[in-house]
Amino acid sequence: MLTQPQTLFIKQVQQQAREIRSFDMLPANSEGGHGVRFVPGQVAVLRVHEEQAYFAFASAPEDAELEFLVKRGFGAGGAIYEMKEEDPVELIDIVGHGFALHEQKGKDLVFVAMGTGVAPLRSALRQVIKHKSEYGQLVVLYGARTPDNFCYGDEVEEWEAAGVELRRVVSRPDGHDWSGPTGYVQSLLDHVLPDLSSPVALICGSREMIGQTRERLQQMDFAPEAILTNY
Repeated sequence: MLTQPQTLFIKQVQQQAREIRSFDMLPANSEGGHGVRFVPGQVAVLRVHEEQAYFAFASAPEDAELEFLVKRGFGAGGAIYEMKEEDPVELIDIVGHGFALHEQKGKDLVFVAMGTGVAPLRSALRQVIKHKSEYGQLVVLYGARTPDNFCYGDEVEEWEAAGVELRRVVSRPDGHDWSGPTGYVQSLLDHVLPDLSSPVALICGSREMIGQTRERLQQMDFAPEAILTNY
């Protein structure tokens, strides 16, 4: 939680996927880093033109800049999507409990994301990779409607070089060049969990997706405390 609002300035904009852009931001006079305290998985409340919206941090707390994924739309999100470098955005609060990664040391981590739900999981993944020796196996299960809805394709090699096992699935492959698995992201659980000794699942996506994933994990004898959401 912030003690007072803070103005952030956009430093870089990148097209990450179809109608999804990433925005790197920094407060003014932030030579020593962004100085914003948050936990991986937490959500920023951003305000533009008197409208506000919720965006999970896509960057790790130790990263130099704050990063958010923004989808084309209406309200504050639509306004930010059209913004350029050096435009101001107001950070008015930080909400959600995030992921208590320090409690998961020594365990295998399974990141399960759908769509822009990859943002808070990327925050956690980047933090874990910086301290890789403290954790077990790392598996990312990432689902999207179509192949051009996947974000952070340019980081796949970096993740794999750090020992991350990445599996992606598409729910609507028709008309696209896609030879990978099709269906919903929770369908990938059966293929990875039997090989892990002490797995903990971190889930982000729609309410429906989270509910279905939680139900599937419980059917696979996951303890409730081993199923984590960020909010």
